[in-house]
Amino acid sequence: MDTQTLSARTEFAAAINQICSERGISPEIVLNAINGALVASFKKDYPEQALKFEEDELVVTADVDSENGQFRLFVGKEDAKKKDLKEITPPGFGRIAAQAAKQVILQTIREAERDSVLADYQEHIGEVMTGMVQRMDGRNVVIDLGRGQAVMPPEEQVHTEFYRLNSRLSVYLKEISETIKGKQIIVSRADDRLLAGLFQREVPEVSSGAVVIKAIAREPGSRSKVAVESTQAGVDPVGSCVGQKGVRVQAVINDLNNEKIDIIQYAEDKDKFIKSALAPADGLNISFDSRSGETTVTVPSDQLSLAIGRGGQNVKLAAKLTGSKLRIISDQASSESAIVATGAEEYEIDQLDLETKARNILVEAGLTHIEDLTEDKLDAVKGIGPKTLEKIKVQLASYKS
Repeated sequence: MDTQTLSARTEFAAAINQICSERGISPEIVLNAINGALVASFKKDYPEQALKFEEDELVVTADVDSENGQFRLFVGKEDAKKKDLKEITPPGFGRIAAQAAKQVILQTIREAERDSVLADYQEHIGEVMTGMVQRMDGRNVVIDLGRGQAVMPPEEQVHTEFYRLNSRLSVYLKEISETIKGKQIIVSRADDRLLAGLFQREVPEVSSGAVVIKAIAREPGSRSKVAVESTQAGVDPVGSCVGQKGVRVQAVINDLNNEKIDIIQYAEDKDKFIKSALAPADGLNISFDSRSGETTVTVPSDQLSLAIGRGGQNVKLAAKLTGSKLRIISDQASSESAIVATGAEEYEIDQLDLETKARNILVEAGLTHIEDLTEDKLDAVKGIGPKTLEKIKVQLASYKS
């Protein structure tokens, strides 16, 4: 008998320890789950008795012996001490309860495991991690990070990238967000901080703090500008990030699917910084208008296309990088033909004469392109009243005419 008891005791403890070790959870959580399942099972199988206890303001509690796995039920006042509780374990309840509680226990263990995983990744928010594309969930990309799964929603994806199943990619661990499906790990490929994290991974000087990334301007999947500064004498910040024969920056470019990257020397002198940010354009003349807050950049006519860039990309990135409102003008053209770019994020709908509030609501709804502004989509946007909606439609009609 003693041998059997010792065996049962060993098996139960070993089983609990194995579950906890494999799932990375506390034994106390598992035992509490079992206790809760036993009480639920008792109330289900003995409803009349459970109701009587409730009417008498008595509380049913369960206890699982962590040594031998014996199930016992007690009843007593809510604040009663253990010695004042009365045992009410029905005959054969252990076997019945174990079967009935199995699913509840497994579910609790799964929840505890998920909470443990989330707590682990909570400590790594703000880091770059490597994951594998596991599947598509609607428009979301589900990424396997190893111990846990993460979700990359559409707004965190790079629209020029195609995410193939089982492909490996670097992602920025952005946050743990509460969604309708519960808490989810959110990762990003579009966040500027992914670029910063990749440089930190590839460039020892950035990782050590000898080189600091001061600012980033990025059009994900297309082109980025990165301003860097040295904190130690004798360290070339641009050269450190580029690496011998460009090997370091090329590793980052490869990770971002050939996104072009300009590395720029940061300067406290705003004029100098703006000139560097507008590279490869050269021969620039800078003047600042304190009334309008604009910085006018006069560019030689043969450098104008370089300063502006394809689709205005170069000047937009330079404006964002320097936090300036830039006004680009050729040295042979009138001021009326100037190209203006701000450091704020710009969208195609900014070509419409929209009120700021309406514009921001559309951006938050993901309607950033003119073609997005269909009647059905506009009617579905929350936060825009009938009058504002009509104004948007008028502006849209005027733009298309």
